[in-house]
Order: sequence, then structure tokens, then C-alpha cells
Amino acid sequence: MGEKAVPLLKRRRVKRSCPSCGPELGVEEKKGKGNPISIQLFPPELVEHIISFLPVRDLVALGQTCRYFHEVCDAEGVWRRICRRLSPRLRDQGSGVRPWKRAAILNYTKGLYFQAFGGRRRCLSKSVAPLLAHGYHRFLPTKDHVFILDYVGTLFFLKNALVSTLGQMQWKRACRYVVLCRGAKDFASDPRCDTVYRKYLYVLATREQQEVVGTTSSRACDCVEVYLQSSGQRVFKMTFHHSMTFKQIVLVGQETQRALLLLTEEGKIYSLVVNETQLDQPRSYTVQLALRKVSHYLPHLRVASMTSNQSSTLYVTDQGGVYFEVHTPGVYRDLFGTLQAFDPLDQQMPLALSLPAKILFCALGYNHLGLVDEFGRIFMQGNNRYGQLGTGDKMDRGEPTQVRYLQRPITLWCGLNHSLVLSQSSEFSKELLGCGCGAGGRLPGWPKGSASFVKLQVKVPLCACALCATRECLYILSSHDIEQHTPYRDLPASRVVGTPESSLGTGAPQDPGGTAQACEEYLSQIHSCHTLQDRMEKMKEIVGWMPLMAAQKDFFWEALDMLQKAEGGGGGVGPPASET
Repeated sequence: MGEKAVPLLKRRRVKRSCPSCGPELGVEEKKGKGNPISIQLFPPELVEHIISFLPVRDLVALGQTCRYFHEVCDAEGVWRRICRRLSPRLRDQGSGVRPWKRAAILNYTKGLYFQAFGGRRRCLSKSVAPLLAHGYHRFLPTKDHVFILDYVGTLFFLKNALVSTLGQMQWKRACRYVVLCRGAKDFASDPRCDTVYRKYLYVLATREQQEVVGTTSSRACDCVEVYLQSSGQRVFKMTFHHSMTFKQIVLVGQETQRALLLLTEEGKIYSLVVNETQLDQPRSYTVQLALRKVSHYLPHLRVASMTSNQSSTLYVTDQGGVYFEVHTPGVYRDLFGTLQAFDPLDQQMPLALSLPAKILFCALGYNHLGLVDEFGRIFMQGNNRYGQLGTGDKMDRGEPTQVRYLQRPITLWCGLNHSLVLSQSSEFSKELLGCGCGAGGRLPGWPKGSASFVKLQVKVPLCACALCATRECLYILSSHDIEQHTPYRDLPASRVVGTPESSLGTGAPQDPGGTAQACEEYLSQIHSCHTLQDRMEKMKEIVGWMPLMAAQKDFFWEALDMLQKAEGGGGGVGPPASET
């Protein structure tokens, strides 16, 4: 019906009529010939049915033409038909104010992309992922497989997704996926960046349990199921009382003393310890669920989220406070620069971080961390041996230090010795920035690394929302949820660095970061070069060192390339040749 209706509308010379501007006059009407028909004369159901056959991109563009088409294209009936077309097997549209529109956009924008660090082919490729998933909510790569959790709690197991061909990691086009489990809330594995250690997958799920043996009555109970990542076989399961409901799980500690941290809906942290080396043995275990010290000694705190690595845990409260657990003296020294407050006999005692504003989300690496506050400012802390803090130098920071040339990131990720930031460069494009060690191709385009956040040679998908990196690959998750927005606020004028309100009467030094001294050093390095081409290359290198925004660095590099070409240098656009 829809396919025949479109040509009919074209033959009858239908003219669009907007309630705010009235009908548009055609050429034939101006000549006194023809009888144009307003599209508003057609039944709304027919118009919605015809428009629902448009691609999502064209539908959004049509809705921006006038008020009438905006109302028609935004109708739930249109998005219901589009959702049925994108996901024919979707039974439930989900929840929310606009459930069908949200479901349709989730399934239209879902995608998992990867870029291998080694080999000749260095471009972002879209992976073969389960089309039956209702959007992509979270993902986790292991040694050979990838796990994806959708928005209705289905956990997919992509078997043998990555293969190595002549030393180059590629996505296996014929990879198959299976449903590992349903009703999943969250999942986790070994928190180290090296996927070799991710042997088991811990899944927090909800299951129906019989109240009394021999009866048909049941109630929902939360449980933790442990699966072998190599085969997807379940090897362990623990079920909790129905009165305890959890929303997040993270792991911390060694394999023999693996601590599972569980966050309840009320913001309390519980923990239990298992021995991973004995999970594959057919025997019964007795584990004890205990309240974590951060919730025992600080009962007024309501934890909103938590992040962990092998030897530390980071808690973010609903009020934006941050509390830290560090379990080894070496990591404690790297993070805080001292062992003065470290107690080896009481490693679970939380340590509060002093922060200027409410923290929204964070990232935790091996010995450094990143924080993003409500104003979109990025703060880094910890070891800076490779420049992974992005401060422009390689000096360690024992307290949160602001990276002033970056703001309002989409997401932040910290690895072993490098950091990544996903940023919105314009309304219709995103970019990936990185700093730290560039060995092994982990910073594409910067093999020598950088002490400042620089723009990486990665074509970022338009709807990218999450990322992570392993030793072999960079992964980017694409998904857009119309009901989730980062609530960044505008920084008050009195707190903006450099404004008259913030500098008046403070007596602060004019050059607190030593910028003038650094510029003098840069000038002396340029002066020591003997030829003009050497000075141009040195200037490109210095631009990469300076704490500038990615767009400003691109501008200076292109300008220097133009000057080089004018002098017969013939350089290429981008960073200096020694770093590309």
C-alpha cells in the first residue's frame, strides 16, 4: 500500500501545507492551471504509514523541514513501525517516556567497532555483532571472544570473534553468537587490561526461585553466575536472599583471593571472596557475604557507582563524592606520592579525595585515574611516567590535577600507561584523544606517545558512547539512548580561571604552571636548529607537547605544512614525521 501511495501523491502534485505558514503555491497554480492538494487532507494514519518506510536518517531530516512534518515524524506510531522493521523479533519496546522511539533509535545506532593496533590495515571496522540484540548497553572483550549486553538484559556470547592472520588481528566474518543468559543486570571479569587473565565471566542476574520445595509459587532472587569465557559453560552459581537486590558487580584482587563487590539498589557495598583456581572443580563452596567498610563505617553514604582494578577500588556517591580503597603500597605511592596514610593491616578503609565539585563519572587505570565533574572538567591523578595524565609533562600528581584544555568529554578510559578521551568535536562529529605511551600502536598516529592529549588517527562513529583498549585492539561501542544525557552545568563566572572575578584580590602568581619558562625553553630549542626545515620540524614537535586543544594543534600543523611546502619542503599534513 505504501509503495503505491507515494507515486500517487507525486502524480496529484501534492503541496505541503504547514499550519504556521499555510499552503505553498505551485507553478501550475500561479498560472491558473491544476488543482494542488494539501497533504493535510490525507488521513494521518496514511501519512504515517507512508513516512514509516523512509530510512531513519531521512525521517529525521524530513522532521526538520516544518512544524507539521515534525509532529508527523515524531509520532509514536511511525517509530513503532520503524522499530518493527529494524527488529522484527522484538517483543517488548522497553520503558520510558517515548518507548518506541527510544527502541528504534537504540537498534538503528547500535554497533561495535574495532581497530587493530598492529598490521598494515589501520582503520576502524564494524564487527559482526548480534542483530537480535535490543541495542548495545555494555561490552567486554576477552582473549578470543566478545560479550555484549543489550538493554533488556540479554547477554550475547560472540564465539571466536577475533582471529590472527599473519600477525594481524581481524574480525572473523563467520563468527557465530549465542545467548549466554537472560535477565542479566551486569557482568565483570578480571579488571586487568590484558585479556589473557580474563578466564571467568561473572554475571549478576535475576532468577525465579521456588519459595517452598514442591510448590509452584516463586519469587525473583538475584544471583551471581560464573561462566568459562572459553566455552560459555557455567561452573558456579550463588543465589542471594530475595530481600537483597543488586545493580552492579566489580572484581578486585588476585585469582586465589578474588573479591566480588556488589552494589545494592540502596547504595550499600557488600563483598565476598572466592578462589578462582577451584571454581572448575565439582564441589560445594561456602562463601560469606559481608558489608564493606565503606558502607559499615560511613552508613550515611549512598554509593552510586564503583570502578576497580586489580589492587584498588573507586567509589562515587550520589552526592558526587569520591572514596578510594588501595590494597598495595606500590600503587598507593604512585597515586598519592607518599605512604604516610597507608595502613597494610587495614586496606579496606576508604580514603576521601578532596575535589572542588561534584564528580559524575571516573576511570581507573593501573596506577592513575581520571575524574570528570559536573562542569565537564577533567582531573587526573597518579603516576605520570609516560605522560598518561595528559598534563603536558611527566611529573607525577599526588592529588587531582585539572587538564585545562579538555572539557565535557563523552567518556574517559584509563589503561596501563595511557589514557583515552572520547570528545564531541562538533555537532555532527566526534574525535578520540589520547596521551601516554604509544608503543605497540596504542595511540594511532603517535608511536612515540605524547604527554598531552592529542587527536588520534581514528575515525570515530557518530553515535560512539563507550570505548576500551586491549593489547591488540581498540574497541568503540556505538549506541544512542535518547533518555540518557550527561547533565553538565555551566561553570559560574566567579570560578572560571582567568576571569576578573576569580583573579581579583587572590594574589595568585601570574604563571603558576611555569608556562613562560617552558616557552623560553622551546625557543632555545628552535634557535639551536641550523636549517629552516629543522626549525619547522622542531616547531611541529613542540606543538604536540604544548597543552593545546586538538583543533588548535591541527591548525598549527597544517599552517606549518603550508609554510614548508612554500619553501620546497613538501611535508605532509599532520604531526612531525618522527611521530607518524
